[in-house]
Amino acid sequence: MAKTEEPWRPETMPALLIELGASVSQLPVIVSLKNGERLTQKELARLTGVEQPSMAQLLARMERDGLVRREPDPADGRSSLISLTDHAMALLAPGRLVLSKGNREALAGFKKNEIDLLVSMLRRVIANVSNGGAC
Repeated sequence: MAKTEEPWRPETMPALLIELGASVSQLPVIVSLKNGERLTQKELARLTGVEQPSMAQLLARMERDGLVRREPDPADGRSSLISLTDHAMALLAPGRLVLSKGNREALAGFKKNEIDLLVSMLRRVIANVSNGGAC
């Protein structure tokens, strides 16, 4: 019987948080758009907790790097809808495999409640550092 693959939820993967933490600014955008979503810059900023000017800069870099595309929003001519490019979508599958494998190896022997506690504590550490705390 084949093992069912767990849903990819990188925000709950301690290995990802340890290895990448808050230094990978693109991850929240990629996670928000990973299932083909098309969101405005304002929606992405709200979902990811990033200020609008910072989100604009991040999206400009991601667009330059071929990771996102902008399309006019039919509901609001002043806005664009942001989505992942085919290139970014192609990077997701191998990235998921690598991160899932690393996560399994890092958490070998941990119980679910221990993993949940670790993720919770790492999120607090990242929030402290992200909010201007000294490190």
